[in-house]
Amino acid sequence: MRRELHSWWSPAAERTLRIVVYGHWGIPILMFPTAMADALEYERFGLVEALRGWLESGRCKLYCVDSLNAESWLAPPEVPPAVRSQRHRAYNRYITEEVVPFIYADCRGRQPILTAGASFGAYHAANLFFRRPDLFVGVIAMSGEYNLLAYTGGYMDEECYFNSPVHYLANLDDSVWLPLLRSRPQQYFASGQGAYERPEATLELSRVLSSKAIPHVAELWGAEWAHDWPTWRAMMPVYLERVLSAEPLLFSMVER
Repeated sequence: MRRELHSWWSPAAERTLRIVVYGHWGIPILMFPTAMADALEYERFGLVEALRGWLESGRCKLYCVDSLNAESWLAPPEVPPAVRSQRHRAYNRYITEEVVPFIYADCRGRQPILTAGASFGAYHAANLFFRRPDLFVGVIAMSGEYNLLAYTGGYMDEECYFNSPVHYLANLDDSVWLPLLRSRPQQYFASGQGAYERPEATLELSRVLSSKAIPHVAELWGAEWAHDWPTWRAMMPVYLERVLSAEPLLFSMVER
């Protein structure tokens, strides 16, 4: 299985960030790490290995990125909320202006990209998908929190509002973005009901999506599934297979 580690100085983030590529062919999946973790996290905790069959058979490629979480919403309390908000904006720019073109170049052409992640990575995967359905074709979000107020300590400015899915989606009503989101059926949101999980966050998002007639699947796994790696190693193959099996003609694949 192809495995390549890349890094570059990001003009948006103003620091060097890494991206790890796994696989040589297939649907590109952009994966965001949990909490304070990094681009190698999914490899360290066995999720890449759990997807080896799909990667080696050329059904998908993974692009695992670093985060700026420690400088934005998971920064120390003394960091002003406005600064955290600015760093979050910088990270969004890094993804859309640098990572997405990198993926296109690596795939030798513009490709429909799926976002995915667990825990705080689920938030990023969902938020960037909802904000840019012109760039991303679907999302797999596991054990996520989609109300940014859970991380801001109650702080809300315009930047926070437009990065808090349950807020901006509830008021979304236009002729461009809403129809585009409605045309993206590959939206999967899952949560366990075990230790440290917040299934109510997934249900809250599902209610908002349903109110806007946005197609999605929201599923709660049982109480034996905690907020931990065994859960995500079990979930990701299930939803990835649904994506790959549901609409194969949705994706055009370029060999690398």
